[in-house]
Amino acid sequence: MSMGNLASTYRNQGHWNDAEALEVVAMEKMMRALGDDHPDTLTSMVNLASTYRNQGRWNDAEALEVVVMEKKRRALGDDHPDTLTSMANLAAIYWNQGHWNDAEALEVVVMEKMKRVLGDDHPQTLKSMANLASTYRNQGRWNDSEALEVVVMEKMKRVLGDDHPDTLTSMANLAATYTNQGRWNDAEALEVVVMERMKHVLGEEHPDTLTSVANLAATYANQGSWNNAEALEVVVMEKKRRALGDDHPDTLTSMANLASIYRNQGRLDDAEALEVVVMEKMRRVLGDDHPDTLTSMANLAATYRNQGRWNDAEALEATVMETRKRT
Repeated sequence: MSMGNLASTYRNQGHWNDAEALEVVAMEKMMRALGDDHPDTLTSMVNLASTYRNQGRWNDAEALEVVVMEKKRRALGDDHPDTLTSMANLAAIYWNQGHWNDAEALEVVVMEKMKRVLGDDHPQTLKSMANLASTYRNQGRWNDSEALEVVVMEKMKRVLGDDHPDTLTSMANLAATYTNQGRWNDAEALEVVVMERMKHVLGEEHPDTLTSVANLAATYANQGSWNNAEALEVVVMEKKRRALGDDHPDTLTSMANLASIYRNQGRLDDAEALEVVVMEKMRRVLGDDHPDTLTSMANLAATYRNQGRWNDAEALEATVMETRKRT
């Protein structure tokens, strides 16, 4: 197996540190053998940036993606699809950093150029519209987000068909906006359709299917239907454990979601037991400073507060606050 393929396997397993070690070596070898501007070198940089993103190392990812974007602009031109993809990647990093205005500025450019170069109905154009809608959603611009997502969903249905995975993703995105608008029934109606179609098209064990189940569980939780939410989240957690392993970040996220449901059900001991496991595993897998690790600590602190364990809660919250200030 080549170094790149093995790194990709590590990335898919959530073994970010192993992936990073290989990708750094691969990038340096390609720089030395092929030069800084060779397409394969740039691909290796993108792969490493992807791993940095998964590690929550947004600044390191940003630094690489800026270099890639500038080199692609110079070599291929502003309007080349590969240049636009690199701009979209950088916008995604800004999105994860919470730099919504920077993300929006890039995404508007990408969307307009893709419309002109590829056409309004091209799948890549539609994805660029979906990315911009996601940014609007995070800016609290629910109506702007909804307007774009309805267009994307209708076009994807027409271009790709009702059951295409990208169409189903567009439906899930619109459901997420309905959720942010507090339109639980509208969100639920879409999410049930998405879940059933994904089960049919992709299978019950596919990661995207499990995401759709988790989304519906979250909607049930927002509606206060804790038992329905719990039933779905238990299924998600068990399937992710089996498919990805106990330590995969996606498995840990599902465990955290289930713990949150337990907390809202008043099952504080059950919530604590899961949250301690999640926190310890995230520390080991992602590192003490990773945003998801800090979130897991904050979740456990919330449970401690509900148990009346004020000192334990305060100690965790102080650590989270100081780490976030530092990073």
